[in-house]
Amino acid sequence: MKRVIYLFAIILTGAISSISCRDTAEKETVVVKEVRVETEKAEPVEERKGILERTAEKVDKEVNKEIDKEIEKIGDDN
Repeated sequence: MKRVIYLFAIILTGAISSISCRDTAEKETVVVKEVRVETEKAEPVEERKGILERTAEKVDKEVNKEIDKEIEKIGDDN
């Protein structure tokens, strides 16, 4: 009789422990938020250029000035 009670106690303990460890079903909620984005005013083209582009333009202007001076020194053949 003691064996039956011990066996029943072990089975009952195993059943209770396996039932209590089950995961519960979780509800998934989806939150949708609308975000309003304000755009800034259009920047002038000069401000959108990178530093290399701005530097290249300045160098190009200086080179063009030097070329114009050399052309004036040589003179126009036409």
